[in-house]
Amino acid sequence: MSRINDLPILDRRRIEAMILKHVYDVISARSGQDEAEAVIGEACSRSAIEQGKDLAAQLDHAPDLTDFKAIMPNWTKEDALQIEPLEMTAEKMDFNVVRCRYSEMYREMGLGDIGHLLSCNRDGDFCIGYNPDIELTRTQTIMKGASHCDFRYRMKATPETSKQEG
Repeated sequence: MSRINDLPILDRRRIEAMILKHVYDVISARSGQDEAEAVIGEACSRSAIEQGKDLAAQLDHAPDLTDFKAIMPNWTKEDALQIEPLEMTAEKMDFNVVRCRYSEMYREMGLGDIGHLLSCNRDGDFCIGYNPDIELTRTQTIMKGASHCDFRYRMKATPETSKQEG
């Protein structure tokens, strides 16, 4: 398993997409496009949650946004994402992605219509496995035609944090 983890994520997503394209086509032919998108979306969601759990298990504490920032190079390796950082703290991580080679790759593979299922939707799902107290808000993506992706991560307020602030 560790050898696959040594691959840049961009390469892993390409390999996954090569197989999932055929799965998508088969399900579309048998059960329709809506069902194919639902199945691919669910499979990628489960994969993202599992990846989050695996990375969290490598730490001796619940991951926060400082830990998340430390693993970001996994996704940006080989210039896969060009990021414009805005604010990075333990409680808040805001950045824009101004170039996404994942999106470019899916379009080149003829998978631009489902690229959001293969990659974009994984971002929030990853947090569920990594630390469910990390919340992602994103209003636009390059994959869906925007000029940039707006990533806004927050640590959810815990009852203890809320008491301290009040």
